[in-house]
Amino acid sequence: MWHFQRRAQVHPNPAFRKPDTARNIAFARARGFGTLALNAEGGPLISHIPFVLAEDGGFVELHLVRSNPILRLLDAPQPAVIAIPGPDSYISPDWYGIDDQVPTWNYVAVHLRGPLERLPQGELRGLLDRLAAHFEPRLAPKPPWIADKMTPEALEKLMRQIVPCRMQVEAINGTWKLNQNKDDDVRLRAADAVTARGIGSELDALGALMRTPPEQT
Repeated sequence: MWHFQRRAQVHPNPAFRKPDTARNIAFARARGFGTLALNAEGGPLISHIPFVLAEDGGFVELHLVRSNPILRLLDAPQPAVIAIPGPDSYISPDWYGIDDQVPTWNYVAVHLRGPLERLPQGELRGLLDRLAAHFEPRLAPKPPWIADKMTPEALEKLMRQIVPCRMQVEAINGTWKLNQNKDDDVRLRAADAVTARGIGSELDALGALMRTPPEQT
């Protein structure tokens, strides 16, 4: 059995763990997609999932395709983690403009930990409605998609193929590694380089976070 609080597995440098729980919750809710992992007899099982995190961070709602081997573990609740990645980039030592530096990687990630359980199939429709309602408003002015746009037969066929699940969140840990351990001028030079020629994902977002790390907001 995992001990969620003891095994937080966040970055060891406290400079990268400044954001409070509210900011980590907001990040995870906004992303709504992550990697679910559970221990199994033959090794870890992993699935990439959309999810909805409650506003207070207390629980996660998700669904899995019926053939997913994770479901075979859920005769009883099982310890699980959802890792939610954010923007990231390789950081060259040359970008700092100072001597005796080494390469690193800047990134944002939040981990949600707690017991995952399978829900009764009757709770699936409500879960799917909440999942769509969480994301569809971001596509405005497009009218939101709702399940009632499907024929009952097509919707029923879809819902037979997936299973609702819920994870009670017992620990929330975030890493916001943005060169906070460097002097401001050094960090800002690296931020400019990330935006101009970084190697990673969402480079503009990462550069903006590096310019104003969470503890400075």
